[in-house]
Amino acid sequence: MTHAVSLEHVDLAMPDGTCDAYLAHPTAAGPWPGVLFIMDAIGLRPRIADMVERVASWGYAVLAPNTFYRVGRQPLVDPALLTVERQADRMALFGTLIPSLTTALWAVDGPAYLEHLADLAVTDAGLPFRVVGYCMGGRLGLTLAAARPEQVGVVAGFHPGGLVTDAAESPHTVLDRVRGRVYFGYADNDGSMSADAQATMASAATAAGCNLTGELYAGAAHGFTMADLPAYNSAAEARHWRELERVFAAR
Repeated sequence: MTHAVSLEHVDLAMPDGTCDAYLAHPTAAGPWPGVLFIMDAIGLRPRIADMVERVASWGYAVLAPNTFYRVGRQPLVDPALLTVERQADRMALFGTLIPSLTTALWAVDGPAYLEHLADLAVTDAGLPFRVVGYCMGGRLGLTLAAARPEQVGVVAGFHPGGLVTDAAESPHTVLDRVRGRVYFGYADNDGSMSADAQATMASAATAAGCNLTGELYAGAAHGFTMADLPAYNSAAEARHWRELERVFAAR
């Protein structure tokens, strides 16, 4: 069953300013289970709005914040950069945006977004939240699940990157703190999440007793869910929707 959905732009009061965000939920009376939708590095844009609406149509209240709000309001990435020809320019911009959200800042922001989600009249705050992230959002979602295990019942990530690093607090080292289910859909031949990194995640999850499923989306490049990117893969996108709906429903 799918629901008619309302989508709006909202502003969230955050520790370092105002964060713009999408909020979507069924038009029918709630409250609804809450979902935190963590954007990719490109940010809030029509493609993300479409995805947020789709998740909401399954019967969820979905909040998608601009995680780069300290840099400015969205859009921060010119749509003209979303082409094969402008990939180098796009990556250069990401090299500025992504490091601006440090681990320390996310440790403050992530829980604050969950509190905003819980405070919404359309959200059933009594249920564990679901979290989904794309690209860098997969990493952020996992670390949030580790920081707030009592609040996050499911975390999913698609074409995630940076889950295994040399840092002391690499995301793969915090799996023992995660209580909920974890699902990752890995991109193929992804420099930010190599086959070795995927294997490290699997062994770390086993050692930590973490309920993690990691699946390779063969032939799908990093960014495969994003219809506005050259990496878009329609078959992989369809698979991702099936898996996300299933994992969220199973909780």
